[in-house]
Amino acid sequence: MTRPGGEGLSDQERYDQGMGVRREVLSDAHVDRAVANTTELTADFQDFITRVAWGDIWSRPGLDRRSRSVAVLTALIALGHHEELAMHLRAALRNGLTVDEIREVILQAGLYCGVPAANTAFRIASEVFAQD
Repeated sequence: MTRPGGEGLSDQERYDQGMGVRREVLSDAHVDRAVANTTELTADFQDFITRVAWGDIWSRPGLDRRSRSVAVLTALIALGHHEELAMHLRAALRNGLTVDEIREVILQAGLYCGVPAANTAFRIASEVFAQD
């Protein structure tokens, strides 16, 4: 059961809820790769992002997944997190955004985050969409 911020859920329930959302947004293949690549060093972080990012925040009812994708794309463009941007461009498509809508998000981000950030985001988007 989805509750705002994982309220009232055990850590295991938050993890299970988060894993379900993570798989829906990023794809089974992506999550399976991340899980397979988990090491002793990264295990706590993988647990953390599954419970908190996906089980608490992405599971909240206050925004739909399309809106969350717009916010994430903008933040990643602004902060220059290019590897994460490529992953979340794919996720945005899975969440129902169109290529035209993503173009608009990048243009909007360019206005507020700068032309170099938008230029890089368009390059990455072009590469991602050419692969898919």
